[in-house]
Amino acid sequence: MAKRPTSMGMPELAMVAGTRAALGAGLGLLFAKRLSEDQRKAMGWTLVAVGALSTIPLGIDVLSRRQNDAVAETE
Repeated sequence: MAKRPTSMGMPELAMVAGTRAALGAGLGLLFAKRLSEDQRKAMGWTLVAVGALSTIPLGIDVLSRRQNDAVAETE
């Protein structure tokens, strides 16, 4: 399967980067020792959830855009 380029605007790129940052920060907090265990777990799981859940619609948007671009190219 050949790779097709996908165009993404700056707002979408910023959202993708933000969700990755939230996911990474959440994982970092889960492994950190500076906060109490309860604080660390609450903040960590919240950031992991926000990062993971916000990635799903962005991924669907990017993949559907890629598929729509492929269909437009064949027409």
